[in-house]
Amino acid sequence: MTLILGIDIGTSSSKGVLTRPDGTLVAQSVREHVTDTPYPGRVEHDAERVWWSDLVALARELTATAAASGERVSAVGISGIGPCLLPAGAAGTPLRPAILYGVDTRAGDQIAAQTARYGQDRIAARCGSVLTSQAIGPKLQWLREREPDVYGATSRWYMASSWLAHRLTGAYVLDHHSASQCTPLYDLHTHTWIEDWCEDIAPGLEWPELVWPADVVGEVTTAAAAETGIPAGTPVVAGTVDAWAEATAVGATRPGDLMLMYGTTMFLVNFTARPVSSTKLWGTTGAFPGTYCLAGGMATSGAVTAWLRELTGADYPTLVVEAAQVPPGAEGLLMLPYFAGERSPLFDPDARGLVHGLTLRHGRGHLYRAALEGTAFGVRHNLAAIIEAGGDPHRLIAVGGGARELWTQIVSDATGKPQQVPRHTVGAAYGDTFLAAVGTGLAQPSDIAAWNPVESVVEPDPSRGALYEELYGHYLDLYLSTRDTAHALAARQHTDAGGR
Repeated sequence: MTLILGIDIGTSSSKGVLTRPDGTLVAQSVREHVTDTPYPGRVEHDAERVWWSDLVALARELTATAAASGERVSAVGISGIGPCLLPAGAAGTPLRPAILYGVDTRAGDQIAAQTARYGQDRIAARCGSVLTSQAIGPKLQWLREREPDVYGATSRWYMASSWLAHRLTGAYVLDHHSASQCTPLYDLHTHTWIEDWCEDIAPGLEWPELVWPADVVGEVTTAAAAETGIPAGTPVVAGTVDAWAEATAVGATRPGDLMLMYGTTMFLVNFTARPVSSTKLWGTTGAFPGTYCLAGGMATSGAVTAWLRELTGADYPTLVVEAAQVPPGAEGLLMLPYFAGERSPLFDPDARGLVHGLTLRHGRGHLYRAALEGTAFGVRHNLAAIIEAGGDPHRLIAVGGGARELWTQIVSDATGKPQQVPRHTVGAAYGDTFLAAVGTGLAQPSDIAAWNPVESVVEPDPSRGALYEELYGHYLDLYLSTRDTAHALAARQHTDAGGR
């Protein structure tokens, strides 16, 4: 029988799944990996050691599973963290570790320079977003200015999904959604590269062909088949950034739909009826032609809970049980989850984490609950920005490895919004298989409702509304009242680490 392979490269782990053309989940696997942080504000992945190694390991395991049951992989979809920047030579060989998405904040000077050069309003109007740490343009300029030898050897550049598609097929492409996060290089209205700005920012580079995530871009080569176990000649679709593959996985594709991704970072994607620009969010295309989005992303969420797990030595089930025993509000504890700066809607790379209200009676359960509540307030802050920009997030769908009962309940209580939970919350890798099914004619875009139906709804508890309303106000005030101190400490951290 026909099977579809989906592989997603995340920040701290990669996931692979096998599905049938009707969406039945046959097998899945996870592989953890290391994310490098050589200096504060710099976050990188070694493409060979992380991206390709994970894909090979997952593909070999899952194709062996298929073979054991007498079945065969007939299509492949890939997604990954993004937008990120992997400089490469003409043959696609990486020249340095990939510079990751908005959690990497090294290009602050270049953001300021490009904003001054092109104008913030003009950038937002053409690209849908202003320049932030998420943008590729400033990171390309940083590479040209700070690592000129690397830049001089660079012919092409990739994201995680596009480089893996290249390794599998030899194609040099980038999907339209990923390109729409390459501010200020892509025009959201014409769906083309802005050629004069591309040449101004990154002269001499070859620009990838633009395709849609479900487009077949090639077939698995004999060499790639030998390494991965995927049969040679298997069609591969372009794929896209993980959050949009994840949105696809849960059927968030129509105006008003909002995918809320619980992961290492929290990400929100609200679909809109037309292109929308915002200074506090990212305006992008969707995964399919004719779709548009407003997106927001927190710099940390699951990363903070992982930090607490490592700090306390307790496992997640223990921390969840202890946090559930703590009343809402964590008995007067409030956390700002800005442990890696903050992306939307603050766009403040020098924001810093804070736990306020600590007393000797607070324990790790209080801290864990405060972390979950702090991320919930961050979600509420982003929802407010989406509504302010003209979005209409009226159907929220929860997805991702962190979409667990306690966390989703806290988010619904803090925002006052119900969340639908689909049958499969495995995430982007599942969306990859759907994109591959669509691209190879095994499914239609509308089939996702049958692939992954809603199985439950998390309703907000109205008895907690007043408490969380009060705490949300304190959450907003706490950032404003401590911002100058946080920035001063961030400057000290950069100095102590040898600069940006």
